[in-house]
Amino acid sequence: MADVKEVLRMVQEGTISMEEAEELLQSVSRLEYATLDLDRRLRTGFPEVVYAAGKTAEQLTGIFSRLMAHQDIVLATRVSAEQAQHVTKTLPGVSYVADANLLYWSARPLVPVRDGYVAVVAAGTSDWAVAQEAAWTVRCFGSEARVIADVGVAGIHRLFHRLEEIRGAAVIICIAGMEGALASVVAGLVDKPVIAVPTSVGYGANFGGVSALLTMLNSCANGVAVVNIDNGFGAGYMAGMIHRQIAGE
Repeated sequence: MADVKEVLRMVQEGTISMEEAEELLQSVSRLEYATLDLDRRLRTGFPEVVYAAGKTAEQLTGIFSRLMAHQDIVLATRVSAEQAQHVTKTLPGVSYVADANLLYWSARPLVPVRDGYVAVVAAGTSDWAVAQEAAWTVRCFGSEARVIADVGVAGIHRLFHRLEEIRGAAVIICIAGMEGALASVVAGLVDKPVIAVPTSVGYGANFGGVSALLTMLNSCANGVAVVNIDNGFGAGYMAGMIHRQIAGE
């Protein structure tokens, strides 16, 4: 909800109408096809994020535009190239990150606001899109994200070459498909929380990521929490929340 005095000042100056002021002072904003949660930042620390899959390009543009009027940052995940083309053409200043399949807009430069960083550790290059979704979510949350790619257990010496950088992170996101063993290995080598992301990368018995999910859930290493299959956004969001708590915000 907007600051009441600021809204009243804008009405007095004639910069907004009474109808616009009424909407600013409400906790929701209604469109024909969506009801947007304007109070989410106050309740949870981060504003509403848009899940783009299943929405038309026009719906996504309408939602994004309305949120831009109320939030200082807007993020949409699982965005197709066609959706992104429509939104960026209609709304100047919106950026599309094709590798992560997401759109974002920020009223201020997207730079880290706290010390330290989140390490996004991906087992293989095939996990790149999920890793990028996690990394850009972390950046939108105000933290630095460092992506450490292709360090899976099939060539574990690659992981050891980057171990010092991984250990230096405040939070670690560990992304792996196939059998998903990387999260257990990393958690056994660090003293930081590990958020494990199983991916749908793998052959038939991977069962679309279920094999990696079960491996991570059954990890014998301590300090591992698991999000859903391919859910880079969920991991990035959680990492941002933890990092913010560590920073004392």
